[in-house]
Amino acid sequence: MNLSNIYAFRIENNITQKEIIQYLNISKGTYSAWESGQDIIPLKRLNDLCNYLNISIDYALQINNKCYDNSKKEIDKTLLQKRLKDIRKENNLTLKDLALKFNTSPSVLSRYENGQTIILVPFLVSYAKLFNISVDYLLGKIDEPKFLK
Repeated sequence: MNLSNIYAFRIENNITQKEIIQYLNISKGTYSAWESGQDIIPLKRLNDLCNYLNISIDYALQINNKCYDNSKKEIDKTLLQKRLKDIRKENNLTLKDLALKFNTSPSVLSRYENGQTIILVPFLVSYAKLFNISVDYLLGKIDEPKFLK
């Protein structure tokens, strides 16, 4: 997963890696690995980073707009679980059907939908792309569904 939009935004706005590293309280190596796509950024850290830069998670993940009006700062885990399940059901898919699309097990998807496991960012991006829906919407950061461009 490449965060080149964050790199470009950071350069365009004269924000240094050092400023972000200090804000997130992480090492330079950790941040460099995230920004270059060598490592996967955890969802909480991605949210913190996007809040700091005042950009949408969709933008950071290169799937949609730079920012949304009235975007919330926090992820709503309960709403995420509900939206994952509702979207799957609206598309008439069982956990088994969806698991086949993602080459995973129904139990993994069930744990995401029930909040037993923290959702991985790459899965969230794949889910958003499959259903053409904003990651920020899935996470409860925006209230109205936004469809991907």
